[in-house]
Amino acid sequence: MNAPRQRAADSAADDYGRKLSGASVLVIDDEPGMRNFLTKVLEPRVKRVEQAASPREATQKLDGAHFDLLILDNLMPGMKGLDWMDEQRRKGFFGDTILITAYADLETAISALRAGVSDFVLKPFRANQILGAIERTLDRKHLRRENALLRRELYANNLRGEMIGKSEALSAVHSMLKKLAPLPTPVLFLGESGTGKELAAGHLHEMSDRAEAPFVAVNCAAIDPDRIVAELFGVVDDSGRLKQGLFQLADGGTLFLDEVAQMPVQLQAALLRVLEDKKVRPLGAEREIPLDLRFLFATNADLHKAVEEGRFRMDLYHRINVVTIEIPPLRDRSEDIVELAARFMEQFANTLGMPALDLDEQTLLKMRRYDWPGNVRELRNLIERSVILGDFPEEFAGSGAVKGPEAKENLDMVVQRHILHVLDLCGGNRAEAARRLGVSRKTIDRKLAAWEL
Repeated sequence: MNAPRQRAADSAADDYGRKLSGASVLVIDDEPGMRNFLTKVLEPRVKRVEQAASPREATQKLDGAHFDLLILDNLMPGMKGLDWMDEQRRKGFFGDTILITAYADLETAISALRAGVSDFVLKPFRANQILGAIERTLDRKHLRRENALLRRELYANNLRGEMIGKSEALSAVHSMLKKLAPLPTPVLFLGESGTGKELAAGHLHEMSDRAEAPFVAVNCAAIDPDRIVAELFGVVDDSGRLKQGLFQLADGGTLFLDEVAQMPVQLQAALLRVLEDKKVRPLGAEREIPLDLRFLFATNADLHKAVEEGRFRMDLYHRINVVTIEIPPLRDRSEDIVELAARFMEQFANTLGMPALDLDEQTLLKMRRYDWPGNVRELRNLIERSVILGDFPEEFAGSGAVKGPEAKENLDMVVQRHILHVLDLCGGNRAEAARRLGVSRKTIDRKLAAWEL
């Protein structure tokens, strides 16, 4: 009679186990029976579960290790659970907490909400009730991170997931990426500006076993030096709440640090510690938070020269320069230009709702003969600008280029429309818009001021 019920319970528990399997949990309760019951329920399903019989023992546990979740009894000898939790928030514990109590009243509920409790479970409870509370809590945590990542993705406009071209030079890059994908090794991407280093890093991430986890790209040159530490490491605000940094947003996945040579010297030592210890301490926090990250780096600068000139730490240079991949400039893979131009033409015609231009033989020949100092980014910008204007620049125009009233539009108006379009794609982020357009931030500011925008 009880066997079907037990099988159903086991099946539900297995479902919970799949969702809870990565969590580390600390159970804090002065009653041994409750601690042992919760440990028995959680042990087969979570990554790690530990017990503490008092707030003092729990503090010692938190000082020695990180926990994603606390299951906390409110009424314990010597100190209320909520008072202890408030104390731990000030010391830098930012995991989630589920409060368990036999006494539910409005005052306790309000205090729990103010203290940042994630869920509330009344004693006595069954295994599926506490498992459900844990599942809800971890789901909300996942959604918070996903929302932060999606907001960040609004500023991104890379074509991650596909590297266009079949040249020998690009095939060698593909081969190296495939070899490195299953390894945890840091990779340093080298190459001129605009060659597609971020695209290659994203491709490496998508071939790895971290593909389902976040890929977070950071341009070290684009972040205000006064904000870069808070942006990367996170910061505790005046109310004791943690604003997660990019290290934590990328946890479980891949963090790509572009223009790493531009990182302020004072931050380089902190980055080295993160690479070696796999832990991060947010600004204003006392405790470190463990990370599970793969680090990828890129630069168009001569890092060895930067080390010699004292602009880049030698120990950090050796730590990130384990394996390097040189991304070839577009002039060294001119056979890829036709496919790239055709893909960009299709993309911008669809995105902008404008007619595609004819990539005739004469235009493509001129493109292949051009040196492309700005590499793939320059080609991409050329195609976008040409679609907007309705014509190729004279140096690329062929017999089949489109002519018409669009081509005669006032140049300043075209430039204004193009810059405003890119700014809109970047969510108003002027530094990112300047990077995509291949101009300085001051140029963007000057143009907007001239247009009184």
